[in-house]
Amino acid sequence: MLKRIVQACILLLGGTLGIFLLPLLLNLINLDHVVLINNPYITALLGAIIFYLITFWTVNPIVNFVKRIEDVLVKAPITDILFGSLGLGSGLLLAFLMGLAINQMQIPILDTFVPILLTLLLGYLGFQVGFKKRDELTSFFSQNRGAKKRGEENQEAKNEQSSSRMKILDTSVIIDGRIADICQTGFLDGIIVIPLFVLEELQHIADSSDSLKRNRGRRGLDILNRIQKEVNINVEMYEGDFEDIQEVDSKLVKLAKLMDGTVVTNDFNLNKVCEFQNVKVLNINDLANAVKPVVLPGEELNVQVIKDGKEYNQGVAYLDDGTMIVVEEGRNYIGKRIDVIVTSVLQTSAGRMIFAKPKLMETAL
Repeated sequence: MLKRIVQACILLLGGTLGIFLLPLLLNLINLDHVVLINNPYITALLGAIIFYLITFWTVNPIVNFVKRIEDVLVKAPITDILFGSLGLGSGLLLAFLMGLAINQMQIPILDTFVPILLTLLLGYLGFQVGFKKRDELTSFFSQNRGAKKRGEENQEAKNEQSSSRMKILDTSVIIDGRIADICQTGFLDGIIVIPLFVLEELQHIADSSDSLKRNRGRRGLDILNRIQKEVNINVEMYEGDFEDIQEVDSKLVKLAKLMDGTVVTNDFNLNKVCEFQNVKVLNINDLANAVKPVVLPGEELNVQVIKDGKEYNQGVAYLDDGTMIVVEEGRNYIGKRIDVIVTSVLQTSAGRMIFAKPKLMETAL
């Protein structure tokens, strides 16, 4: 069907050019005295025949080109097409108005050349601005609608809306897996947002040749499926992307600003970046540290020293929840279970560390 349409368009073009151009060509080769040739019906027929012969070589490349454009448009998100078209229309309208002003000046050459140049330039710039700023435009319109709605609602509705704030998951917290349990217990409410670029990063990790990375990526995909199917919470996909930004963490920060959402992570560095850029962030390591049993200086613990510490004569042990204990003068007790006395506790977003010393030393003193 498409091939027939292209052929019909080419025949129509050939007939039209035959009417207007064949007489001029005949004048150049001194055949304008031929009466039949000067007939517009004859020239249209000759032009159509000439272009029909040309279709044997041109119709297939044109059809392939149209199909490629069709595939690109079908696969493109509707927001890309909508805002790109809106920008293109705005650019063409501006070029038309500027062209009218230039034509009124009646400057030779410029009144013909400049409008064409403005049409190409402003049409291209309008499309690029509309296409690349689509996320910001969407957020702008959404915020305007949200502001109008909030102005009409009472304080109770505002509180309810704030409780359903977007929670944007990063790659590390998905691979970690604890986020599914947190959502299932109801400690995390609102809407869970999975950006498409995070999902693509998970797929890339799952396809890695390294077995450790591959298992981590597959675990992350399994966690996403569990959150979507088993957990009673609203999950949405964000299909947009920020093509001018390469790092996934930077894209997450940008998305959180656009959505006025909260980044959920267990990445210490991303946590600090979000805090620096005034983006709300939830670090599940902070939650894990908050619910760990409190250990105070002076308490006694029974631990097994398993390896050397970084400093001289230190030993390292671990609690059942994974908290690391640095035992001063504990190197001589590696492989043994001993009683220690807590001397200090260091707690940060990266985790908690307990410093202790053997009880035997305290007794000796």
